[in-house]
Amino acid sequence: MSDLIAKTAIDRRLAEIVTPVIEGLGFELVRIRLMGGRTRILQIMAERPDGGIGVDECGDISTAVSAVLDVEDPVEENYVLEVSSPGIDRPLTRLKDFEVWKGWEARIETTELIDGRRRFKGGLAGVEGDEVLIDIADGGDEMIIGLKFEWLSDAKLILSDQLIAEMLRQKKVSGAFDETMFDEVETSEGDEDEDPTPETKH
Repeated sequence: MSDLIAKTAIDRRLAEIVTPVIEGLGFELVRIRLMGGRTRILQIMAERPDGGIGVDECGDISTAVSAVLDVEDPVEENYVLEVSSPGIDRPLTRLKDFEVWKGWEARIETTELIDGRRRFKGGLAGVEGDEVLIDIADGGDEMIIGLKFEWLSDAKLILSDQLIAEMLRQKKVSGAFDETMFDEVETSEGDEDEDPTPETKH
């Protein structure tokens, strides 16, 4: 399990429980986070293997995941379950994501300093072996560098008008337009994505 999908020990435990359920419904787990606060929130992002997910499908996942979590009961405190699409400025959590979104701008952070820096911003240039390729500006010159996938601590697409237009186009083509994707843009780890669908209290 990639640390980008499930970062903490409890996230990884939860991922072990819900991944078979999500995959059994024909979807893939993109990210899972149990977040603190007055009311804890268990956020699950999922999508079809070829990308995209609808509101009704999020509801199906929520229902199925709730049932198995009620049995396993891995979280002692009360929490709210949120199931959503990855959104437009989506997190990139799997090696294949960096190939699928090749050509789009992304922001990547690494666990350790790489040539004196941890943050990289530029156009994704695909994948080579276990490395993510990114086109960055270095002293006015553009160059493609490779970052080992295991070095990454965070990665997400950068929101742009072109990206919004492309996501709209894809949704219209697939017939799975989901207007909730455009409710709210994720701004930080503590201020998570769009209006989730649906919410289930435990």
